[in-house]
Amino acid sequence: MSDVIRIQPISAEGFAPFGELIDVSGDPDKIINQGMCGRYHDRATLDFVEGRAGVSLFNAIPRELPYTLDLVERHPDGSQAFIPMSEHSFLVIVAPDEGGKPGVPMAFETKPGQAINFHRGTWHGVLTPLHAPGLFAVVDRIGSGANLEEHPFDAPYTVDR
Repeated sequence: MSDVIRIQPISAEGFAPFGELIDVSGDPDKIINQGMCGRYHDRATLDFVEGRAGVSLFNAIPRELPYTLDLVERHPDGSQAFIPMSEHSFLVIVAPDEGGKPGVPMAFETKPGQAINFHRGTWHGVLTPLHAPGLFAVVDRIGSGANLEEHPFDAPYTVDR
């Protein structure tokens, strides 16, 4: 039997060791567009070793719970932001780094309208929408060289509520 990881609601404080929660919490930094738009300025730090920032679109097949987690990955040369293009929550799985390998994973669920930005080098699960459409804008490093490390788990975890 695999270990069960319980999903918790995401919060800026709980997710901080792994990245940034991108949302419209608090008051806008500025009101623009003739008073019709609040700007929430500079909500994520893009961090790249060489290369440049690029915006790609990912269309992922939704997953069901309980979810079997058998692999995490990380990107040592750049941060990676997942920005849903629909009003649905999604599953975010992260693991602390323990000597170059992932430690025990944690699972968060976003609220509709929230996005996340993984810090460079953070172990994380694959893009895991829970609802269709699984369409996301992804901001990450575009450049030469390998920027992906994968770690399969010897024994998979089960992620559930």
